[in-house]
Amino acid sequence: MADSRRYISKTELESHKKPGDLWISIQGKIYDVTEWSVDHPGGAVPLLNLGGQDATDAFVAYHPGIAWQYLDKFFTGYYLEDYSVSEVSKDYRRLAAEFSKMGLFEKKGHVTCILICIIALLFSISVYGVLFSDSSWVHLICGGLMGFLWIQSGWIGHDSGHYVVMTNRKINRFAQLLSGNCLAGISMGWWKWTHNAHHIACNSLDFDPDLQHMPFFTVSSKFFNSITSAFYGRKMNFDSFTRFLVSYQHWTFYPVMCFARINLFAQSFLLLFSKRKVPNKGQEILGLLVFWTWYPLLVSCLPNLHERVMFVVASFAVTGIQHVQFCLNHFSSSVYIGPPSGNNWFEMQTDGTLNISCSSWMDWFYGGLQFQVEHHLFPRLPRCHLRKISPLVKELCKKHNLAYNCGSFWKANVMTIETLRSAALQARVLSNAVPKNLVWEAVNTHG
Repeated sequence: MADSRRYISKTELESHKKPGDLWISIQGKIYDVTEWSVDHPGGAVPLLNLGGQDATDAFVAYHPGIAWQYLDKFFTGYYLEDYSVSEVSKDYRRLAAEFSKMGLFEKKGHVTCILICIIALLFSISVYGVLFSDSSWVHLICGGLMGFLWIQSGWIGHDSGHYVVMTNRKINRFAQLLSGNCLAGISMGWWKWTHNAHHIACNSLDFDPDLQHMPFFTVSSKFFNSITSAFYGRKMNFDSFTRFLVSYQHWTFYPVMCFARINLFAQSFLLLFSKRKVPNKGQEILGLLVFWTWYPLLVSCLPNLHERVMFVVASFAVTGIQHVQFCLNHFSSSVYIGPPSGNNWFEMQTDGTLNISCSSWMDWFYGGLQFQVEHHLFPRLPRCHLRKISPLVKELCKKHNLAYNCGSFWKANVMTIETLRSAALQARVLSNAVPKNLVWEAVNTHG
């Protein structure tokens, strides 16, 4: 019997990848998600980044089984010509289906409840120490405890953005606002906007916002060409000021991380007071107002300016550990320029991530980021299962001769600093206006 299906070529599909004309392919069927992109819970950016191509693996990664039933209303009636699935993708989808049958995506454990109790305890101790102790050392420790509280609240915010950590979505939303906006001063709307883009375009220099930290840091000399950020929609100029800062970035990395919180505060306000559509913007702004009421008020209760500054610096410096952790997972990994490709989803995620090896009793410290490869491949999976599935992911990488990058916390720091140093030395070559190749060979000669 003749095939009555209507087909379109990959070339034609690629022509539908812009706002107002956005198509994707899932398992060989073509869907028009132009109008849906406006209301897509994950935002329009993931759809735009994967527009005009196959997005099956990304769909599997980010959506529960129930989501498949809603696809039909977007079906165009067309099928992708010469649609095929790589062996890697077949195994990846098979593994995801196996985890689903095991119920791993629904079994969340008690991590969030334990963290909420810890956060409540830390908050109480910190507030009590500020209000009822006259010791400057106690005040300093309380500042550090506040920073540690922010780290733990950050893990709740991160997890609740990927999957429902509470009993239902309404309580999950409350946990997001409480842990992110109210306690930490970080907009969950901003986090979801940038973090979803990061996961979809992992380590793309122009599409992944988590690698776009100019003028302070660049992880690749490709930034020296002043590339345009597809995420922010602006050119990242590599001017003389940026070149100067980048030239010393391997020395300034840790000091800047101690105060990286300031950037997150600023980015939250810039998004919420911009014209960009942000879901539940009123809730987001109210949550930030709660933070900027209680935190300055608590700091003002300290007896003098010296102790107030000491408290703020301590809280910022301790939470800087988390900012370092975010960088370790990606700064030293492979990078590329251009939009992400849905055809090599598994390979892209493993190439752009680095696991941190640690004992199970240290899992609380890393918040699941120690299994960054597993998290990027299965972002909806509760972190209490990441250690369990790690051997299966490692085995799959080995089967297809793919990278499974892993190193100790110390090694990850060394690799990150080496990456920053490499770019810094190249930036210095440019600033000295000396033939690049000769100088680069001279300062990097070994043996």
